[in-house]
Amino acid sequence: PDPVLAPVAPERIALATPRPGPRPEPTTPASLWRNGPTSLFGDRRAQTLGDILTVVIQIDDRAKISNATSRSRTGSEQMNIPALLGLPSLAATVLPAGTGIDPAISLSSTSSSDGTGSVDRSEKIELRIAATVTDILPNGHMVIRGTQEIRVNNELRDLQVTGVIRPEDISRRNEIPYDRIAEARIVYGGRGQLTDVQQPRYGQQVVDILMPF
Repeated sequence: PDPVLAPVAPERIALATPRPGPRPEPTTPASLWRNGPTSLFGDRRAQTLGDILTVVIQIDDRAKISNATSRSRTGSEQMNIPALLGLPSLAATVLPAGTGIDPAISLSSTSSSDGTGSVDRSEKIELRIAATVTDILPNGHMVIRGTQEIRVNNELRDLQVTGVIRPEDISRRNEIPYDRIAEARIVYGGRGQLTDVQQPRYGQQVVDILMPF
């Protein structure tokens, strides 16, 4: 198959990794009620390896930065040496008439620099993706990972999310917002013919790198 639009690699499929077997639900003899997540009032939130929860991504951020710098410096030095080790008299005998050496040494320097910069960007993403619990840390926190790929014609949309969550941050609807995920890595992009057309060709990229202006 086309490597650009190849199927999902095996290492990216969460269900391909080893998972513990199903746990038997505790039962109470002579009782009409059942314990466990499948009961009427059971907790259906993700709790163990292989459980699934929904990650809600609602990013609406805007950043604006503006700064300006200005720097200037002026320095001068002047020394008057009347005799200057006899050089004025020696120069008067060698140089043409009307020329000579001024018995003074004067140095001056001036430097200045100005710089301005600004950044104005905004991002808005609203997505929902199912993630699987892939590991449970010693402190009880859970490592989650979710991937989603949708192919439409020759364009592939790819969404990935990974991170560490706390069980108490999972809502009763078995959902967790993105800002409750530690070490969060959210990747949203695509590849295919349309994405390839939007990129400059390799020759143009090389020219842009080599051209100094």
